[in-house]
Amino acid sequence: MCGRYALQATGPIIAARFSATPSPVAAGFQPRFNIAPTQSIPIILGREERQLEMMQWGLIPSWSKEPKANYSTINARVEGIEDKPAYRKPLRSQRCLVPATGFYEWNKPVGSKEKIPYHVRLKSLDGNPQLFALAGLYDVWRGPDGKELKTYTIVTTEANELIRPLHERMAVILPRELEEAWLDPHLTEPAQILPLLKPYPPELMEAYTVSTQVNSTAHEGSHLLDPTGYGSPQSAVALWDEN
Repeated sequence: MCGRYALQATGPIIAARFSATPSPVAAGFQPRFNIAPTQSIPIILGREERQLEMMQWGLIPSWSKEPKANYSTINARVEGIEDKPAYRKPLRSQRCLVPATGFYEWNKPVGSKEKIPYHVRLKSLDGNPQLFALAGLYDVWRGPDGKELKTYTIVTTEANELIRPLHERMAVILPRELEEAWLDPHLTEPAQILPLLKPYPPELMEAYTVSTQVNSTAHEGSHLLDPTGYGSPQSAVALWDEN
């Protein structure tokens, strides 16, 4: 599951990384450290001419009677995704990239009275956060007045060895070389698309404990990513073993 994530980049930087043209609102995006469902966040659409647009997290199907997101639609499990009414059409023709620099997972170590949040990210060679893409699906709900509401969901798969001690699920991180394929409109059959949705190699990732302030959406800021309790970032498996 992926219920919170971070995007430590401005609109122009995101647009440059993904070779996309930003909408005026997306161009003004500022780094976020505690992104939560129902919030509007930059998303990448298109293949030949990519667009950076703002969308609301929590997919609302186009056929929904009202523009109300169900909490269960913030994530789409890859297992059986091709047959689920909310995702059947988006999987085939409405795929998007969800820019991120990391996401959060929670677990309760032995002896702890509360769940401890971990920040999960890709390893970096220069100390700066890597900007990567999560696999996403989107839909457009249209009201009686013609007004559009664009929403998205993040695809999840089984956890890799790094995440498994924290949670059985993880967001699908797309390797950079597969981003174009994910956006390719010519791939319309599940047999072509589903092989792209694999757990990311654990050796290329790291996780570390952060403040429980991230548990509340009232808190925002770079301090939420500061390591707590264990010093410098290290693998989640190592942290779990220490408990």
